[in-house]
Amino acid sequence: MEEQNLTKRLVVAALEDLLFEAIPVLDHGFIRAVDYMGSDGAIVQAARVSYGRGTRSLNDDEALIRYLVRMRHSTPLEMAEIKLHVKLPIFVARQWMRHRTSVYNELSARYSILDREFYVPDFENICAQSKSNKQGRGPALEEERSNKVIAILKRDAVQCHEHYNEMIEDGVARELARTNLTINTYTQFYWKINLHNLLHFLSLRAEGHAQYEIRAYAEVIMNIVKAWVPIAYQAFLDYRFNAVTLSAEMLRIVRLLVKGERVERDGTSLTNREWCDLMGWLDRTAS
Repeated sequence: MEEQNLTKRLVVAALEDLLFEAIPVLDHGFIRAVDYMGSDGAIVQAARVSYGRGTRSLNDDEALIRYLVRMRHSTPLEMAEIKLHVKLPIFVARQWMRHRTSVYNELSARYSILDREFYVPDFENICAQSKSNKQGRGPALEEERSNKVIAILKRDAVQCHEHYNEMIEDGVARELARTNLTINTYTQFYWKINLHNLLHFLSLRAEGHAQYEIRAYAEVIMNIVKAWVPIAYQAFLDYRFNAVTLSAEMLRIVRLLVKGERVERDGTSLTNREWCDLMGWLDRTAS
């Protein structure tokens, strides 16, 4: 059945311009927006339980959306959904799928033969293990060691894929042959998620402490969300992504500092990491 380009639903022009455009990520990956439902207007409509835009002004709508995001009201934001087509390394996909409040359908290597495409980091992203963060990167390695790492990653990935193809040609089941592939091999999936859960995903994966590779995808999604729901996106930046949450003890310390009192960590119940985080936030605010 041939599809028509006519619709009665409201569309977002800025997102329509991005639909089906493969936006490159990393060396062989991409993100494509393939469908969506709702907009900033759908959030407002759900919150007011009314039909259409009604008689409210744009300023009223913006104030309502900002209130909903600030007060963490989730249901109206769940009325807007988006579907993305993502091509990414397997190890990034496994991080991604820790976010269970969404729907995935991944390319199956039981049915398909995976392409000879592997993720190899750029020179500047070959880093040492962080000494302060057990799950993060530290400083970049010197050139000689970085080149060695890149050569190892390429050699192992190519060899494993050659053996994978060899097993398939010998009649081994694809579901077994795939077990020999390295996790920097590229996979693909379709991903459908509502706006509330997408913003939670972005608050974690676009944040500076997230692994670089998944952060690269999150940053592209940030731009897609900006085109799709610009009012909700700005509220998200203001109240969540660029904001911080203070514990009761942190708030007590801030009040003392505002009064001009001197506070030392030993006189608080904060851990060293909490203290450093608080001082870092205050330094950035002051600058």
